[in-house]
Amino acid sequence: MKTSDIGVTKAASHTPRTLRVVLYSHDSQGLGHTRRNLALAHSLTGSFKRAGQKVSGVLVTGVAGATRFDTPEGWDWVVVPGIAKGADGYLPRNLALKQTKMIKLRSSLISAVLTDFRPHLVVVDRHPFGVDHELVDGLERLRRKRPSCRVVLGLREVLDQPAAARREWEALDLEQVRRCFDELWVYGDPLVHDPVRSGEIPPPLAHLVRHTGYLSRGRPVRRRTGSTAIPFVVTMAGGGSDGLDVTLTAARAALPSGLEHLIVTGPQMPKDDRAKVEAAAGPGTHVVGSVRDALAEIESAAAVVAMGGYNTVCEIMSTTTPALIVPRVQPRREQLIRARGLARHQLLDFCHPDEFTSSVLSAWWLEVAGRQVARNGVNLDGLATTYEYAADLLTRQTKTTPRRTDWTHHAAV
Repeated sequence: MKTSDIGVTKAASHTPRTLRVVLYSHDSQGLGHTRRNLALAHSLTGSFKRAGQKVSGVLVTGVAGATRFDTPEGWDWVVVPGIAKGADGYLPRNLALKQTKMIKLRSSLISAVLTDFRPHLVVVDRHPFGVDHELVDGLERLRRKRPSCRVVLGLREVLDQPAAARREWEALDLEQVRRCFDELWVYGDPLVHDPVRSGEIPPPLAHLVRHTGYLSRGRPVRRRTGSTAIPFVVTMAGGGSDGLDVTLTAARAALPSGLEHLIVTGPQMPKDDRAKVEAAAGPGTHVVGSVRDALAEIESAAAVVAMGGYNTVCEIMSTTTPALIVPRVQPRREQLIRARGLARHQLLDFCHPDEFTSSVLSAWWLEVAGRQVARNGVNLDGLATTYEYAADLLTRQTKTTPRRTDWTHHAAV
């Protein structure tokens, strides 16, 4: 019997009849954080259900549009007031408040969820204490009042250039991180990119790290709602706030004979930018702000062009559709590092945005459209692994249970 099987057996006997879960994401730009947590919600709910346990949960998000996505049975949304990235940090997206007041408001709402929902498991996405430390009070109170609750920091496999990542960690109290979090789940395969080895995760936290593999396989797929006929190619820009260059270049590219083109600008693309894309689109090209299920479009497409956000890349890698990634390179290098790493493993193609032109794209479409890409040799089973890790973690009786210290020596399972 595998260790993970033992953990599942224990979880069934020690965890409550209904497992309560909170998944938090700060959400300032794009939909990737929320979509990542939504994938986790579906996976955890289905896996625990198959093990005989019901799950009820709350998805905390700062994107009002996230509620259009289907949640698993037993889940609901809590939408906190939105924030956006400004020149000097975060600022309110819509409300006429000072940022300090905004953080106080968001913090009080999140703390209420953690206090009143009484979760058994909390997964915080990307930022240990949220925006401007908005989670600190809630997590510290949770530790005092519910020491049996397990708290996890979920990290994408690439944070940023090591120097930039170090600056973020240096702004935090690492002892407080160790006190508040039981584990750090890295959603990737260290054979592709290891943020511990690269220095993106500081050594004092390395013993908390568990690599899950990419959150790719096992995502639910719904019917496609795109307006193109099949066969077609698709271009996607994530949330769309900075997707003008990619979508405008794609709109001007020549389509291979017999193919239509679906451009999904993203719901956060400014109206003026979307109008430019629509004006550039030729015959057979359809421009929409969003689709019900991006994965359904990717799975049905003859080829996909996309920026390099974590969630989009994971959805692509769950299919056999050829993909060309044109990553964002400013202000973070995260997408660039990810695209290069995955291209080295021949999971997708990569083009630097400085070299991305309509003629380059037209030639790529002619070469790959309709082919199938076998995506092997890299761990894409992170959704299944997070269930195993959660089941194992929930068996621990107290925060003082001795921690394993060999996780960082293991390849992804």
